[in-house]
Amino acid sequence: MATLIKTNGEETNVLPKNKTNFKLDELQNFVGGLIEIVKTKDGRTMVINEEGKINDLSINQKATELYIHSNFDFIVGDVLICDENEIL
Repeated sequence: MATLIKTNGEETNVLPKNKTNFKLDELQNFVGGLIEIVKTKDGRTMVINEEGKINDLSINQKATELYIHSNFDFIVGDVLICDENEIL
């Protein structure tokens, strides 16, 4: 099970449609565009919008706190936190 973290701080647990792995189109729907994969401080996978900063999406404070490079950078837009094996 993965967690969708919205920019307003709301968190929702989500499952892939096939109950096993998220496909590309699902990931793109969660983040609202092209995806980029980054890591969290605890080694999980964070799926973010690759063009989020270019498109001036809102800062996601909760996701930024989890981001491995949060001392140097920030995360914008809605994100999906999952285990690497949940991505197809």
